[in-house]
Amino acid sequence: MRYRTVVGPSTFRFDGLRAVLGKAGPARSGDELAGVGAESDRERVAARAVLADVPLSVFLQELVVPYEDDEVTRLIVDGHDAVAFAPVAHLTVGGLRDWLLSYEATSEVLAAVSPGLTPEMVAAVSKLMRNQDLIQVGRKCRVVTRFRNTIGLPGRLSVRLQPNHPTDDPRGVAASIVDGLLFGCGDAVIGINPATDSIPAAIELLKLIDDVRGRYDIPTQSCVLTHVTNTLAAIERGAPVDLAFQSIAGTEAANRSFGIDLGLLAEANEATRSLRRGSVGENVMYFETGQGSALSAGAHHGVDQQTLEVRAYAVARAFDPLLVNTVVGFIGPEYLYDGKQIIRAGLEDHFCGKLLGVPMGCDVCYTNHAEADQDDMDNLLTLLGVAGCTFVMGIPGSDDIMLNYQSTSFHDALYVRSVLGLAPAPEFEAWMDRMDLLDERRRVRELAPGGAQLATFVGALELT
Repeated sequence: MRYRTVVGPSTFRFDGLRAVLGKAGPARSGDELAGVGAESDRERVAARAVLADVPLSVFLQELVVPYEDDEVTRLIVDGHDAVAFAPVAHLTVGGLRDWLLSYEATSEVLAAVSPGLTPEMVAAVSKLMRNQDLIQVGRKCRVVTRFRNTIGLPGRLSVRLQPNHPTDDPRGVAASIVDGLLFGCGDAVIGINPATDSIPAAIELLKLIDDVRGRYDIPTQSCVLTHVTNTLAAIERGAPVDLAFQSIAGTEAANRSFGIDLGLLAEANEATRSLRRGSVGENVMYFETGQGSALSAGAHHGVDQQTLEVRAYAVARAFDPLLVNTVVGFIGPEYLYDGKQIIRAGLEDHFCGKLLGVPMGCDVCYTNHAEADQDDMDNLLTLLGVAGCTFVMGIPGSDDIMLNYQSTSFHDALYVRSVLGLAPAPEFEAWMDRMDLLDERRRVRELAPGGAQLATFVGALELT
């Protein structure tokens, strides 16, 4: 279908919904690189005017990636819940925006409608929203998941403790784990990005985390972020696997570049659940995403990067994950050029994921060659905290010495919890209380050299 509108003295024509979506989005370097973004602000306004009047029902007929060519499209179309969609089926994209911002769209109502929304509908409405709109609606969306603790409850912000080490040295990893726990981090997951693809090394890291967790009866979960096939191999060898991890994308071809398909993810989900290691739930998948991944794999089908990112969330929700994490600035300035673009993308991703029913966290991060700095990350971290983000990263000194990028630190987690009155997952908070890590005002105790907290955990290093 061709779309047309007039803005001032100019007439704009768009060859299909895919073109409208690409040109309606905020300016970002990845879409410019792909040649799908607006060529001027006037064209962007024109595309948004067209998009606002597109009925939501059109997204069920005009597909941005062909059904016959892409299993992600087939997942989206075949899994669409017409009953859940019915309350909003009469709306346009602009009408959906207005409804989402209304008092009527409560947390309970949004959860009921969520299965009826396709990722393309959600991506479309996000392109019509200001940052404050994304925050307001994102805060209303609640997605609660469980494994050894409960993640996503109101008034809570979880933290992934990321104790990466450039050589996977057990003592270095263990030291970072202890450091993070003392700051109240690790309730989302203690998750290590391994330095190699070695299955035996991954198993040793899993055993290390499991030993620390078991020794102190910590109500959290572990994960080594290796390829899902390695996790399956580790399960076969009897490793203590809590969560299966995989990076995912929004097209079949992009996922194929990761060495995966939907069948393999289903196999991993089933195998990990069969271990029955959770104590309060059985959400066992951990997915990571990032705007620009499909373009970097040459698998974007001429679709803008944000729409494809939201399609990745449709993949995620099919497997009831415990955690989904947009690594928002990790791919680099070729896709998100500066702090402004990274902040906008982080808010988009959180809003879109939550609206689709995904337990959305964010790695508030940037690479050193991007036009961004830690002040930009402070801004995004604060905005995501206000928006009800499920979890963020906790990395020693905010500098990942293995992956070589800048993220958020244990201190950053303390900051955002403090200023917004947020707490860890309830089971993890109760554990901190038992371990005397909280003061009488429920704050993380200040650490003194040689203090009781350090003595409590020093044995963890002996495990290695």
